[in-house]
Amino acid sequence: MTYFKAENLHKSFSNIQIDFSMESEKESMTCILGPSGSGKSTVLKMIAGLENSDKNPDKKTSVFLDGRDITNLPPQKRNIGMVFQQPSLFLNMNVLENIAYGLRNMGWTKKAAFEEAEKMLKIIKMEDFGKRSCESLSGGEAQRVCLARSLIVKPKLILFDEPLSALDAPLRKRLGEDILMMQEQFHFTSIMVTHDIEEAVRLSDRIILMKKGTIISQCSSRDFDSSMME
Repeated sequence: MTYFKAENLHKSFSNIQIDFSMESEKESMTCILGPSGSGKSTVLKMIAGLENSDKNPDKKTSVFLDGRDITNLPPQKRNIGMVFQQPSLFLNMNVLENIAYGLRNMGWTKKAAFEEAEKMLKIIKMEDFGKRSCESLSGGEAQRVCLARSLIVKPKLILFDEPLSALDAPLRKRLGEDILMMQEQFHFTSIMVTHDIEEAVRLSDRIILMKKGTIISQCSSRDFDSSMME
């Protein structure tokens, strides 16, 4: 059953023209795979509402999430979380305050938000890090805090924009496993952008291959043919 659907997302640049549509099931992970410059991150921004799709008189743009039309909603009303390539933490807050930030914005009391954030710290195996400065964290630790901050508000969809690409290989694999573990625990639906074939096959249920703004292939990760990347 379709849980998320994006139709006719368009964006024109001098070098490429993006034309993108996709569907995904609840609690699945879809990887958008492709070389740099293929339009992957722009697609995520359009899904999140951070960038508008170009108007096309022939094809109407629409974005649906859990049966709700979110096409024209601002980012904060879409119930979508996003984890970027570079950790985007608030450096004037400690780790616990960062994780609790979304709940505080939703009107939770400080005590209740911090108690929930403490639970998240245990889940990401960072229970001793609550009072730490975010500037003292390693890249992998910072990304885990970003993921916890997104998950704590229970978004219906989480977008990952190459969250592992800045990490070394062993840490990259470990954090990928953490993401799968958290998806199993929190039952979230996700879309991940990557240019790494092995990562896409290992982490996702479905792969969408993009080149120069165009979808070349959509298939299950089991059926993906890596030769199409050449």
